[in-house]
Amino acid sequence: MRDIAATLRAWMQDGKPFALASVVGTTGSSPRPLGTALAVDGEGTAVGGVSGGCVEAAVYTRCQEVLETGAAVTDSFGSTEEERFFLGITCEGSMDVLSVRVEPGDTAIAAALDAILAGEAVSLVRAVDGHDLGAAVAISADGFTGPLELGAIDLPATSGRVGRFAVEVYTPPPDLFIYGAVDFAAPIVRIARSVGFRVTVCDARPVFATEIRFPDADALEVAWPHRHFEGIAVDARTAIVVLTHDEKFDLPLLERALVSDAGYIGALGSRATHRDRLDRLREAGVGEDALARLRAPIGLDLNGRTAEETALSIVAEIVAVRNDARAGFLKEAKGPIHH
Repeated sequence: MRDIAATLRAWMQDGKPFALASVVGTTGSSPRPLGTALAVDGEGTAVGGVSGGCVEAAVYTRCQEVLETGAAVTDSFGSTEEERFFLGITCEGSMDVLSVRVEPGDTAIAAALDAILAGEAVSLVRAVDGHDLGAAVAISADGFTGPLELGAIDLPATSGRVGRFAVEVYTPPPDLFIYGAVDFAAPIVRIARSVGFRVTVCDARPVFATEIRFPDADALEVAWPHRHFEGIAVDARTAIVVLTHDEKFDLPLLERALVSDAGYIGALGSRATHRDRLDRLREAGVGEDALARLRAPIGLDLNGRTAEETALSIVAEIVAVRNDARAGFLKEAKGPIHH
């Protein structure tokens, strides 16, 4: 639901009811995770999607029915071979989809959307079975909002099913800090934001760290990289990309980043530059375990030439590391596509 949150909140603010169909359960090789959603307004406008294409038409029709009747429904798609053939489902998985009519004054959905758009943590819990089918409650730093009564249950840290409840967990976007306002940085910003990162660009040179060069960045900072790094919160979801290619900026920053909790640390440069960089970091006292965390040369091997192709390879590597993925060609891989 995160990718369509702005549209859904705008519909509610305009007083428009809509039908919301959400993935509330999956088995096998399902293409989309729990919480993925398709919404349809009274004019038939659709946003989002639940399956990557194979059951969209059926879910769209169900949304139109729910919008008219107001009755929530949970459907299972792909549970039998006959159904997969009829719907054109080619994977060997199935999904449960909850479709509900959302009124403009729905407090639970509004609270969840507001938190998502503000970059705050929120869990949306909905009944997918029982007398209160479709009822919801949003759980955030502000407490519980919505009519659904949960009773005594243990909520998961990640999206999943708990008995007859589906829990969608939305965490704040992970941070990507780009150090070096170079030409490669602008397409990295655009691509990284498209896959859900909150992106900050930092450079000690004010002539380069400007809004006109980086209109898509969430934040711009003019500061020495290592000093900026010392003032930020870093966790396992944080990615650090060093592009300055200048040891007076890079080395003090990497000395600190490599002993931090950042989940990804990469630096631009050739293999010769990287060898020299490692020698200098060793001289500064950085241990071998910390040095092994540095990904350089940075990015996946796409043989890219343009700034955009290089940016794509860098963001792809960040996503691969975050997902603990093998990052090879799917054609040459064995096992399920979604794992």
